[in-house]
Amino acid sequence: MGRHREFDVEKALDAVLCVFWRKGYEGTSYVDLTQAAGVERPALYAAFGNKEALFKQALKRYHERYSDFIPKALQLPTAREVAAHFLHGSIELNTRFPAHSGCLGINGALAGSDEAEPVRQALIDFRAAGEALLRERFERAKAEGDLPETAKPEALAAFVMAVTHGMAVQAKAGFSRAMLEAVAEQALSTWPGR
Repeated sequence: MGRHREFDVEKALDAVLCVFWRKGYEGTSYVDLTQAAGVERPALYAAFGNKEALFKQALKRYHERYSDFIPKALQLPTAREVAAHFLHGSIELNTRFPAHSGCLGINGALAGSDEAEPVRQALIDFRAAGEALLRERFERAKAEGDLPETAKPEALAAFVMAVTHGMAVQAKAGFSRAMLEAVAEQALSTWPGR
């Protein structure tokens, strides 16, 4: 019986994250994952569990490594600055890596089989968590008088997320960073004033 090959679990997770980011959950095969990780399927299973568990770990890693613009945005003094930083941070991330453009939370998640329902739900939860953070921040902005009384924090958070998601799809489709920046500025031009 052959000896199991040792491998760096952290590097393997980073490698499979990039594959999922590029191809989405269902577009990624086990061959893709084992080639990216540089190990055989049994070793990959032993380290991470099945494909679904591996994807969820990759999604967590993605959030930890690439979503640092979100907490920075939430600390800015005005709701408009929060929205602007959130949109521009998303653009930067969606266009930073030409080999895997767009957003891991969006790529490949828009359509899926019944078997992929747990992954689709994990992605819905992932995106909802970001939207909830924005909503809470915009509620605070309204309470502090930064947003007008007529502002709807829940709708504003959904709006920012809708623009962000749309730009992720556009980035995946090859839109330039300059065009995405123009889209963000157009969206921000509708921001409610005091």
